[in-house]
Amino acid sequence: MTDFISDEFVNLETEEEDDSSIYLSIGDLMSGLLMFFALLFITALLQLAQKDAPKRVVIGNVVGQMKSNNINVKVNPDTGDVSIQESILFSKGSTELKPEGKTFLRRFIPVYSGVIFSKPEFEKEISRVVIEGHTSSDGDTKENLQLSLLRSASVYNYIFYGMNFTTKSALSQKILAAGRGEIESDKKRDNPSDRKVVFRFQFRSDELKKDITKPSF
Repeated sequence: MTDFISDEFVNLETEEEDDSSIYLSIGDLMSGLLMFFALLFITALLQLAQKDAPKRVVIGNVVGQMKSNNINVKVNPDTGDVSIQESILFSKGSTELKPEGKTFLRRFIPVYSGVIFSKPEFEKEISRVVIEGHTSSDGDTKENLQLSLLRSASVYNYIFYGMNFTTKSALSQKILAAGRGEIESDKKRDNPSDRKVVFRFQFRSDELKKDITKPSF
């Protein structure tokens, strides 16, 4: 009887040791998986930081060149978007460039385009330049969309049919015109600052970033 009880205790101890080994193995596996995913996450962050580096340099150069040439535009330090207010380029409700608007573009475009093509890495980083027309929320939505498109087209046409600058041919391969209407405007009031033309970069690093962060199944 005593031997039987002893055997039972031995069997229980053995089972407990086996269970402990299993729990330890699962714990080790989970720790390993956590470490693996942490390393993947850190690697992805480093890749994104490296991809963003050329973008930040391009934007910094745009900001610097606008300031050094005394060109009065608003540059978004995060995206590189250059906003030109309606009053500089157009009369209210008009799609025809004002004489002072043409003078402004003759100063602005050679400097802006010059940044893009100043270095091979800048030219490679910028995949597209979009001229976007924008309006305030005042008026009819469809008419605002048409107005914004015609204004961006007027800017495009003047750049490539009314101007001469050294990087004109190269810029023509990257640029397009688009109308955004009142999509980005203040819907609660007629905000004059919403009436603008925006020169917007599309960065190759942003496209690569989407590929990196895109889930795979």
